[in-house]
Amino acid sequence: MARLSFDILGLIPDGEFEVVTTMLRPGRTIELLQAELISGGRTAVRATAWRLQRSDTSAIAAFEDEPMSGPPESAAEANLTEWPGGYIRSIEIRTLPGHAPGHGRAWVRPRHPLVAPGRFSDLARLIGITDTSNGIAARVEPGPGGYAFPNVDLQIHLYREPRGEWLGLQNSVTFGTDGIGLTSTVLCDLLGPFGRAEQILTLRALG
Repeated sequence: MARLSFDILGLIPDGEFEVVTTMLRPGRTIELLQAELISGGRTAVRATAWRLQRSDTSAIAAFEDEPMSGPPESAAEANLTEWPGGYIRSIEIRTLPGHAPGHGRAWVRPRHPLVAPGRFSDLARLIGITDTSNGIAARVEPGPGGYAFPNVDLQIHLYREPRGEWLGLQNSVTFGTDGIGLTSTVLCDLLGPFGRAEQILTLRALG
C-alpha cells in the first residue's frame, strides 16, 4: 500500500453505515482500489489506494526525512482540551521538545483496538490515526470567536510499511492569505520515518 487518498465529502455519520470497495485498476504489479463509506444513501468519505508490488531494494535504500526521538523521552501526556468529543480522549498523545503552535512534534497511539474482537494490521492502526496531525499543533485557538480549520482531504504516501502501535507526527501548519491552509507531516514509527501526509484546510472565521 503505497498511497492512500481520502476525500471527506461530508460529516462522518454517527450510526450504521456500509463500506463499498471497488477495484478500479487491476494488475499483476500495480492496483488501484476504491472504498466508499456510505450512510443513508450518501457517500461521506471516498478513499483510493495504490498497491504496488514489493521487491528487495535494501541495497539502495535511503531516507532524507529525519527520525524522531521515541515516546520514552517525551514530555508528559498532552491534554488537548481545545478539542471536544470522544475521539481525542480515545488516543494518547505525548509531545517532544520543540512542539509549538504550527509546528508539531508528537507521538500518538490509540487507547482502544481498531476493531474488537478481531485482528488488524499495524498499517490499519497507524493510518487510522494519521488525520490527528491537523489538530496536534493548532496555529490558532479553535472555537467561537476564533477560526475553524477543518481538512477536506488526507493524502498519505508510504515508502515502507509502518510497524508498532506508536505514530510519530512531525508537522508544519501553513495558513495562506485567501482562506486556504496546509498541514504537512513526516510520519514515523519507532524504527524511523516511513512516509508523509498532506491535508488541505479550509479556514473559516467563527463569529
